[in-house]
Amino acid sequence: MSIFNIFKKNTRLHVPVELSVLKCDIHSHFIPGIDDGAKTIEDSILMLSEMYKLGYKKVITTPHIMSDYFKNTPEIILDGLEKVRAALKSANIPIQIEAAAEYYLDFDFERKLTEEKILTFGDNYVLFEISYLNPPDNLFAIVFKMQTLGFKPVLAHPERYNYFHTDFKIYESFIEKGILLQLNINSLTGYYSDSTKKIAEQLIDKNMISFLGTDCHHEGHIGLIKKAVYEKHLQQLIKSETLLNSTLI
Repeated sequence: MSIFNIFKKNTRLHVPVELSVLKCDIHSHFIPGIDDGAKTIEDSILMLSEMYKLGYKKVITTPHIMSDYFKNTPEIILDGLEKVRAALKSANIPIQIEAAAEYYLDFDFERKLTEEKILTFGDNYVLFEISYLNPPDNLFAIVFKMQTLGFKPVLAHPERYNYFHTDFKIYESFIEKGILLQLNINSLTGYYSDSTKKIAEQLIDKNMISFLGTDCHHEGHIGLIKKAVYEKHLQQLIKSETLLNSTLI
């Protein structure tokens, strides 16, 4: 063992965090064949079975809705939801499943807000994501529109937008503007990047996270969740009493 490893600070827990405290997951891709998540109904059932074993009582699955790529509609998503529910019943897996969506803030999102049915969860929460390449110029304008229409905006995985990493004040401005933040549990493992993990930990340290999500797409993500439960910052977040997951049961 090197001298470096001897003195390296241990940030891992000996006893895993109990995810059953959360009760509900609010970000996943379990409806098969409609986005980059589950490919088959067998994939869906396998992952949902593992979610139940991890302690979740309910999942609110959130397929992508993108105007030029994953062109899902509420009808497509809700039809897929019923098929997953039927398969869960046949497999005798007692986990509840509902559906909302992960909306991409693109050129057509503002129109959707006023002209289409928006899939929300809980207290009219809307989960949305933005580009990984550059921040949208109209972010706060769209957020304001959501709010004036009675929606409560929830930004998916803010820690994953690398262009924000050099200016932490942007995250503070999100809170000031009434945007709720949803952290990916696997960000705490370093899966996305070391800088993503660092920002995730900072957001937890400052009590800025309202929802914890798995963003589970495939079986590999389940394996990472099983590693994440040994992260001290996950324990800190769950003990912080800032999370709203359990209110969704």
